[in-house]
Amino acid sequence: MVRTMGQVAEQELDSISEKMIIISGDSIVQSSISLEEAYVFGKLKFNSYDEKLRYYILRRKTHKVYPYAKLAAERLVELNDSLTKITKNRKRRKYTRKVQKYIEEEFSEELKKLTRTEGQILVKLIYRQTGTTAFDLVKELRNGWRAFWYNTTAKFFKISIKEEFHPDQIEEDYLIEDILQRAFAAGQLQRQETVLDYDYNTLYNKWKKPPRNNKSGN
Repeated sequence: MVRTMGQVAEQELDSISEKMIIISGDSIVQSSISLEEAYVFGKLKFNSYDEKLRYYILRRKTHKVYPYAKLAAERLVELNDSLTKITKNRKRRKYTRKVQKYIEEEFSEELKKLTRTEGQILVKLIYRQTGTTAFDLVKELRNGWRAFWYNTTAKFFKISIKEEFHPDQIEEDYLIEDILQRAFAAGQLQRQETVLDYDYNTLYNKWKKPPRNNKSGN
């Protein structure tokens, strides 16, 4: 086989920890393989069937709404980046209204299909991705009265758009974070880092449950 200068090929050796790298006819043994940082997840353990059922329902709902939170964060970054380039207030307001209308059209029909609990998880994830509550986002993009109205309307469905995300303080929020990290690792969801300041390993050590005592005497 003829190779041109600069072509690189890898030949697997017997050991999984070594590769033969061939560069223009020369062979070099590489004794290690560079890997991306990855979490090693513990096996899921539940104390009851109901606890297990609640987790898997939460996982299904989290998987469903996460893409919307990710998209909202991306749109917000695009909006803020564009606003920094617009100096005149009138043009800034006009551009903000245009983006807000676009976001409403992009989200409204899909969000109407969400259940109450899915909507509440979405509000938490928006905070995870942006560091801002849905209430404050509406307030920023429109005005305080609009934010008040949206929050009041949401309460009819028992949803608070002022909800934040605190996996270091609230167990359900930790479970949502655990679900996300497992989904990222498995390639089920596209990773988008949180803007919040917490460490998943620290959360895991805090919330992992101690083994139950065996009282049977065996």
